[in-house]
Amino acid sequence: MLLDSVRGRDKGRGRFRTAQNWIGEHGTPMEQASYIPPEPSRVMPLMDNWEKYYHMDRPDPLVQLAVVHAQFEIIHPFLDGNGRLGRILIPLYLFERKILRQPMFYLSSYLETHRDDYIAALRNLGESEGAWNRWIAFFLQALIEQANQNSDKARAIMDLYERLKNRVIELTHSKFAVPMLDILFVRPVIRSSEFADHKTMPSKPMIGSMLSELKKDGILKSIRAASGRRAEVLAFAELINLAEGKKVI
Repeated sequence: MLLDSVRGRDKGRGRFRTAQNWIGEHGTPMEQASYIPPEPSRVMPLMDNWEKYYHMDRPDPLVQLAVVHAQFEIIHPFLDGNGRLGRILIPLYLFERKILRQPMFYLSSYLETHRDDYIAALRNLGESEGAWNRWIAFFLQALIEQANQNSDKARAIMDLYERLKNRVIELTHSKFAVPMLDILFVRPVIRSSEFADHKTMPSKPMIGSMLSELKKDGILKSIRAASGRRAEVLAFAELINLAEGKKVI
């Protein structure tokens, strides 16, 4: 599902590889690869071992997760998408262990920012004494810093909601203003026609008038104009940019 309709969709997605893969610059032959994973015949027994360890009851689940993530990337069991799958395993594991109430904790931002350190820590595993300790320390620090960033972001989103509640009421002079804002916090990219599907919303003309006021004020931005039967697509830019940690809209 993760690789549906994206890069890697035509590379045996969902099936363990039966061919040798390697990591290197685009077009690099295997002889010049920066990393060559285990040969295909070893993938099944290695993944069997990996899965058993994943489900073991170990003293520290976060240290266990550091090993789980690293071993998955070392095995590189699929032809493509191993990085994406390895990252999505992190929130799924935390959720399964009841450390998270929902599987919503993504290290991608931190790992991308510290990409060189991340790759170096993985590549050094098994190459030098203490490499596993250094990897685990790196991974735990990543969890700490990402958790702090997420907490700051969550507080900023709550502050944004409180700030905009009065603003949308002032702009629309409508009792439906806050219910509309609630919809936008759930669906920050939305078709204008979808508001009418909610029982909390008024008539379509009134919805159109309210959306017009929010667009004039800059709270909403049109990212696709209406055309024929195709509804306009609107974006709650400030929330999206806040969630992404950078300006994307």
